[in-house]
Amino acid sequence: MGKDLFIAEKPSVAREFAKALKYNMSNRDGYMESEQAIVTWCVGHLVTMSYPDAYDPELKRWTLKTLPFIPNEYKYEVIPAVKKQFDIVSGLLNREDVARIYVCTDSGREGEYIYRLVEQQAGIDENSGKERRRVWIDSQTEEEILRGIKEAKELSAYDNLCDAAYLRAKEDYLMGINFSRVLTLKYGYPVKNYLKQDKAVISVGRVMTCVLGMVVNREREIRQFVKTPFYRVTGRFALASSGEETNGGRSFEGEWRAVEGSAWFQSPALYKENGFKKKEDAQKLISFLEEEPQKAPVIEKIEKKKEQKNPPLLYNLAELQNDCSKYFKISPDETLRIVQELYEKKLTTYPRTDARVLSSAVAKEINKNIGGLRNYQPAAAFAAQVLEQKSWQGIAKTRYVNDKQITDHYAIIPTGQGLGALSSVSATAAKVYEIIVRRFLSIFYPPAVYQKISLVISIKGERFFASFKVLMDEGYLKVTQFSFAKKKEETPRPEEGKKEGQENDGQEEDIKCDADFLKVLQSLKKGEELSCQGLEIKEGETSPPKRYNSGTIILTMENAGQFVEDEELRAQIKGSGIGTSATRAEILKKLVSIDYLALNKKTQIITPTQMGEMIYDVVSDSIKPLLNPALTASWEKGLTMVAEGTITSDEYMKKLTDFVGRRTNIVKQLNNQQILFRQFDENAKYYAKQPARTAARKEDPKKEPEARKA
Repeated sequence: MGKDLFIAEKPSVAREFAKALKYNMSNRDGYMESEQAIVTWCVGHLVTMSYPDAYDPELKRWTLKTLPFIPNEYKYEVIPAVKKQFDIVSGLLNREDVARIYVCTDSGREGEYIYRLVEQQAGIDENSGKERRRVWIDSQTEEEILRGIKEAKELSAYDNLCDAAYLRAKEDYLMGINFSRVLTLKYGYPVKNYLKQDKAVISVGRVMTCVLGMVVNREREIRQFVKTPFYRVTGRFALASSGEETNGGRSFEGEWRAVEGSAWFQSPALYKENGFKKKEDAQKLISFLEEEPQKAPVIEKIEKKKEQKNPPLLYNLAELQNDCSKYFKISPDETLRIVQELYEKKLTTYPRTDARVLSSAVAKEINKNIGGLRNYQPAAAFAAQVLEQKSWQGIAKTRYVNDKQITDHYAIIPTGQGLGALSSVSATAAKVYEIIVRRFLSIFYPPAVYQKISLVISIKGERFFASFKVLMDEGYLKVTQFSFAKKKEETPRPEEGKKEGQENDGQEEDIKCDADFLKVLQSLKKGEELSCQGLEIKEGETSPPKRYNSGTIILTMENAGQFVEDEELRAQIKGSGIGTSATRAEILKKLVSIDYLALNKKTQIITPTQMGEMIYDVVSDSIKPLLNPALTASWEKGLTMVAEGTITSDEYMKKLTDFVGRRTNIVKQLNNQQILFRQFDENAKYYAKQPARTAARKEDPKKEPEARKA
């Protein structure tokens, strides 16, 4: 009987598989072996796509004559730095005593690609006489590893995912090679000389260029924004018939709005319904309300209701990266590094996921995860309460469990295991683990309950509005009080408050009040008179959209469909973002490393550099669709459809090669350098150093420079 060969993505994972198997393994050079099995590993990618000069040495020189470059068959090669490990893995794959291969690379598109390249280069396929099985796991606990091995499917069940992985790589390759070369050849000299640099290679990509476009567009929106002043009118009201002993002498504020029935309803003098464009118009309203005959304010309408707020959905990687940027001021790639470490230490489940829900299978045994958390001191009491009250048993019927919203993996949750490893992680990593635990446990608690009272107050036909809210039952909120928080108060969530980029128009939110004053408000009745203690004009101004930070840009990448105006197309790409959960952080990191974007490490605010803005203009004037998030999301949707078997690889590849070939040829015919100089000049004033453009204009734009590889 032949041996089983287990191939993991990295040495640390391989060791966890070896432990779980409980074979008497001996350490060898690049692998471990027992009488029953062999465990080895990749070190990330061992094989990569060959550069064009591997097809033809002449292609090493960048020239317009050789573009577009679209091979009929793609070449691959072993990465020199990891050739030793490739040779080890390849040798093991081809050993005669290996009968069954277990693929244990990361359970996702990229992990699939890593292994398939290795077996392709090693000459292993369905005709090799070896059984190939795929291990698909959600955590690195011993229980999950053994389940994954036991339930491993034939590798061929993942052929569609493999096809999508190859296509993604070909897509990035073709766009990167062709577009970077053609744009560098056409515009590299002008950019280089404008910035007074030694060289300038214009790097573009399917995802990175789109992200650059979003940041530059936001920056230009901010520059072009013109603040608009507006003037709101508020009144201060108190109970007319009650003394201080009844209401504590307290009053409240109401905001005037020009609703139907108002003398200013739909007036051109208005800035929205709750304010005026000019101060004098606001003063006219006050004068009207104060002139004789004066009338007492009357409660025209009172609404009393309880409002429930449910726990938020669980973390996917994008939501976690956003919260970590907000709470800890760390970048998305640092968050990914931390949560990957937590995963490898068996503390959490697989991190590279877009899902925010659990699977029904996991929900049935979720008590095991909760049970382990009784040993996690910051949340032990909450875990114990969930188990005692058995509130986990009904979770499958809630919005937190949905198999249809899961592709590869469910949400990031604690395993309840590996708690001893917490002493070996950084303070920030420990905090990241805590927010994952608290988000997880909160879904087993009831909603927070608020008592709300809304008032409409009428004076001479004009209406003032006031709304009050008191937290009556904490519900899940008591779970979300972080141990590291400075104040023990309700922690704001991304789902709460104003949405990113929302305009500050002065709209009043619910007023928080204490229980005593709430009782006073609850005693009010429709038709009851109040006293007006004064009317006031409050000046405000509109605010520009906010700059992206490292968290909000990741969320925006995930929800690229929001940029699509066409409803049908938006529906088609729903759920498809820019990039994937596994790649978004790396893309942002690359844009910073090549100096296209600047990341403030203290605030995590992202802004374009002068170079980045110039590259934006180059792309905008040559291959503008690359800047469109909708296009990028549609490509990602196409890859998903290949993975699902909805369309074939050939269909996708034809669309891809047509796009790359056509767009490359269009750029070759352009002669728009002079237009770009004007754009460079226009934007240079926003940067401290403004290079002269004279030298740039002296260069012959038709001359083809020698350029190195991008």
